[in-house]
Amino acid sequence: MASIVVKFSESVAKDRSLLGYRSLSESPAELARTTVETADLSPKDRKSLEDSSEHLVADEMQLELIKPVTNQQDVGLAAANADDNIAWGISAVDAHSSSFNGQGVSVAVLDTGIDASHPAFSGVNIIERNFTAHPDGDQDGHGTHCAGTIFGRDVDGKRIGVARGVTQAFIAKVIPAGTAALVNALNWVFSQNVHVASMSLGIDFPGFVKKQVDERGVDIRAATSIALEQYRANVAVIDAQLAMFKAQELGNRTGMVVVAATGNESNRPDYTIAAAPPSVGMGIISVAALSKQGADLAIAGFSNTNPMVAAPGVDILSARAGVGDLVTMSGTSMACPHVAGIAALYWQEALMGLNGQPNASMVAARVAVNARQIGLSRQDIGNGLAVSPQ
Repeated sequence: MASIVVKFSESVAKDRSLLGYRSLSESPAELARTTVETADLSPKDRKSLEDSSEHLVADEMQLELIKPVTNQQDVGLAAANADDNIAWGISAVDAHSSSFNGQGVSVAVLDTGIDASHPAFSGVNIIERNFTAHPDGDQDGHGTHCAGTIFGRDVDGKRIGVARGVTQAFIAKVIPAGTAALVNALNWVFSQNVHVASMSLGIDFPGFVKKQVDERGVDIRAATSIALEQYRANVAVIDAQLAMFKAQELGNRTGMVVVAATGNESNRPDYTIAAAPPSVGMGIISVAALSKQGADLAIAGFSNTNPMVAAPGVDILSARAGVGDLVTMSGTSMACPHVAGIAALYWQEALMGLNGQPNASMVAARVAVNARQIGLSRQDIGNGLAVSPQ
């Protein structure tokens, strides 16, 4: 099993806790020296690192796709999608009326890969890197659908993309794989000076428990305790990585806006589940899903709570892998790329001088502060419906 190793500078090691990095504001240059790497460690080497105040070590946990869902109370948009020339999510976030299209902005999609031959991606320079042990490309279709919502061109006269002027996209295939693949992929896209990264994925806590029981013969109670410990450690690793990105941004880098889906574990009205990692990571724009109920928007029955913003996530029309046409999917996975596309539009707005030289913090703040209240609970939609700059 791969381990994820965070190495802090000595001064940061003295200050850090698993829940916060006080030295981010006090000494960003020191925090910027943090490294996050993966390694196959012997028990002796692992013990040595765990005993060091300058290191944080976590076992790799399996990633899981935030799978598209069908919830009976949320369906019914397919006909509207078929009749319009604009997918309903595009108009709901005002992308259709925006004077910006994402030109000059680079984006990344950390997902199941992409069908780069799909006509929705014509004219886009797509750089792919596979962080899994599985074949290149997108055998699932999830990553292709998400990419289509962010920067897809029109297909058969139908608009599906929020930021269809984006011409540079980095595609990191991280599913099926684990959190080691995720941190390596985040390091890669950050090193490429990507402006906006989209992640519609989660950490498979039940799968980790099952693996301890099935493969190692651990008692279910002990396996659950081990999984909780590693779950916390993995969240801390991702927070440390994001804090390092932020510190480098303060050191005159543009930084990277990271957008993530909150998860589909709720089952309204019976119960709701809070936003799941990695969407709760430091500085991440977490996104809940909305459905369209007549002329109004409603929280999707599956959408997890406590997001930063919300976006359309039910019956979302986008690119279908392997076929070349379009398909509808539902989930916070589909809401997340709407917001990634919106972030690209705000980044372009800043590039054009309306808000000065852009950086990730500025753009993320613009997305949050301009979200529109639509009469729903803040617990469900956070700051509100994410909308595009005009």
